[in-house]
Amino acid sequence: MRKILDTTNVAARAHAVVLMDRAGWHMTDKLKVPKNLTIILLPSRSPELNPVENIWQYLRQNWLSNRLFEDYDAILEAGCEAWNRLIAQPQTIRSIGMRDWAHAGQ
Repeated sequence: MRKILDTTNVAARAHAVVLMDRAGWHMTDKLKVPKNLTIILLPSRSPELNPVENIWQYLRQNWLSNRLFEDYDAILEAGCEAWNRLIAQPQTIRSIGMRDWAHAGQ
């Protein structure tokens, strides 16, 4: 089966760029990339370029670390609770994900 990236949200005659980390599920020779799409792979171990890494670190540091969980359901509940607490704080998410270099010249 050949995987195809969906570009239906790319405006006509526009070109899109997708930033991806190098996770195993992002890497395949079977991916058919449309001509109006460019994939840029981030360097390995580059949390400064992939802000979601900092989000997970924040969740662990503030709500998930140094705890014992009874079972899988307790882990899932703690993860969902931490996530819900974080999404209730958009300013925190913004500050974690903000990169000065991404706003240069604006």
